[in-house]
Amino acid sequence: MHSRIHEIKEAAESAKDKKGTYGPDIDLSQYKKNATPHPYEEKLGSFGPEESDKLTAVGIDISQDQRSGTFLLKDQSVIHCRTKQDGLEVLSMKEALDRYQWLEEYWWKAVSVDADKYTAQAELSLNDGYFIRSYAFAKSLSPIQACLYMGVENLSQNVHNIIIAEEGSELHIITGCATAPYVLSGLHIGISEFYIKKGAKLTFTMIHNWGRDVMVRPRSAAIVEEEGIFLSNFACLHPVRSLQLYPVTRLVGQGAIARFHSILLATPGSDLDTGARVFLQAPQTRSEIITRAISTGGKIMARGHLIGEVPGIKAHLECMGLLLSEKGGIHAVPELEGKVGGVDMSHEAAVGKIAQEEVEYLMARGLSEEEATSTIVRGFLDVRIEGLPPSLQEELSRVIKQSEKALM
Repeated sequence: MHSRIHEIKEAAESAKDKKGTYGPDIDLSQYKKNATPHPYEEKLGSFGPEESDKLTAVGIDISQDQRSGTFLLKDQSVIHCRTKQDGLEVLSMKEALDRYQWLEEYWWKAVSVDADKYTAQAELSLNDGYFIRSYAFAKSLSPIQACLYMGVENLSQNVHNIIIAEEGSELHIITGCATAPYVLSGLHIGISEFYIKKGAKLTFTMIHNWGRDVMVRPRSAAIVEEEGIFLSNFACLHPVRSLQLYPVTRLVGQGAIARFHSILLATPGSDLDTGARVFLQAPQTRSEIITRAISTGGKIMARGHLIGEVPGIKAHLECMGLLLSEKGGIHAVPELEGKVGGVDMSHEAAVGKIAQEEVEYLMARGLSEEEATSTIVRGFLDVRIEGLPPSLQEELSRVIKQSEKALM
């Protein structure tokens, strides 16, 4: 064990003065390592009106009426964790590791612990995280919600999550990540490992609403087995200083499917480096990576990398960007990599401004210029996502509508 810790520390040290795989480097020492512990809450009653609004904006239902389970990490303390439906399990990560010895088989198996200094810090200074599992052939009746919340200025929050959808099960998760209204800066490091077993379906919807100077470094990966389906939806429609999000998925079973949908808004001062990479490693696997991006003055790097390793796979990559300011910018980086014959892979990318004739068309029907522009932008972002449960589609649409001020 000591030798493993030593190796991880060496990896962290060697990465200290280097840039990560992409995006700006961060000095980890400038952030607070510890926060005052918070007591456990049987009911989520400690949040004031403004904090509650911030949680609602990332899809968290404090009443829990429309949720099958809830996990909430505030700063570095698990303050609430419960499950309401049989066949589903929600635990803090530390409790799950103590309870289940077999979890070691999943711990750092999809994500490499020594990938960079952020993964190293998550291991060496772990605060906690969530373990969510659907038992074989169970189906969640409503989404499980997980919230990672920061209420302390300039804190480093280090989280590790594991999600397992057992054979034939169906699991829906909403993860809301946010800071308190009065918190402007901080560092969030989130490791997430997804395991989708044979014939299972996992829908994972993540919504971010950070403070304007927060640095966000998720590191996640998924392994999808035969006939498994992984639907990943991401929305970031509020200011954030720097975000790096580049999940890696391996489709290892025949007929496995992975779909990634991202909805992005970069306001002035925001730097978003996002995307996804999918390895299609088994026959009849399918994948798509779809991005809708808007810049009102911030920077967006929209990446996508599809790797077809066997014949008979099908994959598509699409990025559509809208520039609403002369500042900032959108950079689309689509990559298709076919390693054998018999693959079907395609990509499409477009970046531009709102067409003036579209605005004039709506103005001719009684809308002001601002209303016309807002209608076009909202329609651009509010896409229907195939396979997304109606409750989650409504949640995304609500988040987009609430973000209209930032959009304009």
